[in-house]
Amino acid sequence: MIPRLVVIKGAGDLATGVAHRLRQSGFELVMLELAQPLAVRRTVSFATAVFLKTVTVEGIRAELCPTAEDVPGCLARKNVPLLVDPEAASLEILKPKILIDAIMAKENRVTKIKDAELVIGLGPGFSAGVDVDAVVETNRGHALGRVIYEGSAASDTGEPGLIAGYGKERLLRAPVDGLFKPVKEIGELVARGEIVATVEGSPIKAEINGLIRGLLYPDLLIKAGTKVGDIDPRGAEVDFRAISDKARAIGGAVLEAILNRYNRMEE
Repeated sequence: MIPRLVVIKGAGDLATGVAHRLRQSGFELVMLELAQPLAVRRTVSFATAVFLKTVTVEGIRAELCPTAEDVPGCLARKNVPLLVDPEAASLEILKPKILIDAIMAKENRVTKIKDAELVIGLGPGFSAGVDVDAVVETNRGHALGRVIYEGSAASDTGEPGLIAGYGKERLLRAPVDGLFKPVKEIGELVARGEIVATVEGSPIKAEINGLIRGLLYPDLLIKAGTKVGDIDPRGAEVDFRAISDKARAIGGAVLEAILNRYNRMEE
C-alpha cells in the first residue's frame, strides 16, 4: 500500500507545486514553514497562509493550523494543513512515512534518511543513498525534474534561469538590512527604473520592463542581498496566479519517486 500522508518541509512556490500535484493524485499533505517565510511568489505559495490564515492556489486551499493536533480536523475539511514548525518537531506526532525536504536552502540542514520510510530532497545539498533516498534535480535545463537515486543534483550556480533572455536582471534584492515595504503590487506592469519597493527607505528599482510576478509579504525584516521580488519580462501574458512549469515538473518527479519506491516494494 502506498502511504497517503506526506509531510513537506517548506511551503514556497516549488514546494506548493509539489503539494498541488500530490494532492491532485490523492495524497494528504502537511506542510511545515517558518514564522516569517520569505516566499516571493506568494500568490502560488501555501506559505502565504502563515500571514493570511488561509490561501488558495489553483483550487486547493491551505490552512494555518496552530498545532499538530489540529491537523486531522484540517484534513477532514479537505484543506492542506500548514504548521509553523521550522524545527520539524511535529514529525514525532505526525509520523509520516513520506517526507520531502523542499526548503531549497542549497544545503541539507537537518534532514536524515531515517526521518521517514521514504525521504526525498529537492535540489542541491542532498546525496541520494546517504541523507535522503532520492534527489530531484531543480536546475532549469534538460535534466530538470530528473529523479536521482544515487548521487546529487547539480550544484547551485547562483544564476537564475533565463526568461526571454533575462536572468539576474529579473530579480529584485534588498540593498540594505531593514523593513521591506512594497510600493507596487504583484501583477502590476512596471518599466525599467520604476521603484517597486523600499527597504528602510532605500529604493529598489526595476532593471527591466515587465510584470511583477512576485514580492515578499510587507513589513518583513530582511538582510541586505535578500531576494525580495521577481519581474517577468514577458509582461501581461504571464499568469502570476498559476503554478510554474518548473514547479509542475518537480512535482511530477516527486510523484515518480514515490511510485517507484512503493510499486517496487509490491513486486
